[in-house]
Amino acid sequence: MARAVRSSSPGSRRVPSRRVPSRPVPSRPVRSQEVVITTDDPLLDAADATLAVRARDGDVHAYEVIARRHGPLMRVYAARLLGSDLESDDVVQDAFMTAWRRLADLDDPSRVRNWLMRIVSNKAVDRLRVRRDHDDVDRLEVSAPRHETPERVVEARLQLDAMWSALDKLPLDQRRCWLLRETADYSYADIAEALDLPVSTVRGKIARARVFLMTEMEAWR
Repeated sequence: MARAVRSSSPGSRRVPSRRVPSRPVPSRPVRSQEVVITTDDPLLDAADATLAVRARDGDVHAYEVIARRHGPLMRVYAARLLGSDLESDDVVQDAFMTAWRRLADLDDPSRVRNWLMRIVSNKAVDRLRVRRDHDDVDRLEVSAPRHETPERVVEARLQLDAMWSALDKLPLDQRRCWLLRETADYSYADIAEALDLPVSTVRGKIARARVFLMTEMEAWR
């Protein structure tokens, strides 16, 4: 069979080869062997942006360094919201799996920590909602004081539902700030560090959230 010969005439222009797109990131970190991170691993000193870009291209090792670097803060954050170390481990694991699948959505690799904190915050709030939905009146009544009638227990449950409905109406950052302050007892500085926001912004968001919630819950006062 005759072979096609590329023209090499002076007037011809060479067309550059098209870049082969990188393969999509798998739905979960997959590797043929366990990646061991040692103290002399050069990636340990890499910037977040470098690690995030490599992870986005499918580098599991880089992603594990990200998890090692930011996982402890995420666990503390989730544990303070949930009041449970066991649940926080599950939530953080779920957050890392979700983040791995959504790495293509990370617009600014240098802000990967802030992005991860938003994901784990959403997961923790979802877990609180599930916990609320599975709390039945009978279980609440058992732990209630003897002077609490079934009617009072039902009223408390309705009030809690109303509070969650009001929280759902808040802008996302206001809801996160309020939950960390009121349920996890975070300081303004801790919230600012966790969410990568100025302290003044945190104070403002919490103040606006409190005013909104007071208005929404007026009927229950």
